[in-house]
Amino acid sequence: MTNPAIQNDFSYYRRTLNRMRINNVAAEEENEVNNELANRMSLFYANATPMLKTLSDATTKFVSDNTDLPIENTTDCLCTMASVCKVMLETPEYRSRFASEDTVSFCLRVMVGVIILYDYVHPAGAFVKSSKIEMKGCIKVLKDQPQSSVEGLLNALRYTTKHLNDETTSKQIKNMLQVN
Repeated sequence: MTNPAIQNDFSYYRRTLNRMRINNVAAEEENEVNNELANRMSLFYANATPMLKTLSDATTKFVSDNTDLPIENTTDCLCTMASVCKVMLETPEYRSRFASEDTVSFCLRVMVGVIILYDYVHPAGAFVKSSKIEMKGCIKVLKDQPQSSVEGLLNALRYTTKHLNDETTSKQIKNMLQVN
């Protein structure tokens, strides 16, 4: 999402390899990506957030393949992870224990990631009032950070979630996530 040029760079690489093959120029075999892998990589990078898409697909598949397990097992785990991250970030006593800003950044990314996963896995999503994730608090924690460090995370919530634009999402949450 923060590096959209990677898809163009990879396409350029593929075109260059094809030209080299047409002109019978030998490429280093060990550095060349075969066509099947290149096609799969291209589809992977075509997504705005490829890793998050892969995780959400895998989590959704896990839930649908394991119908003997209650969906609440998965959603409760995701909710707990989001809540733990939120509390660690908003409580000065806990936050002061972080050795570096990288830890803060990591917690923010984990919180947003599990919110998005929850939104895909839970039938009603993460933004309904009955959601176990305290969305207003999570968004407030994000907005309390320097704008430059969380803009990508806010955009991930805005553009990669499934239920944000549903009628069941409160206007207050929608307003909190609007671009200023």
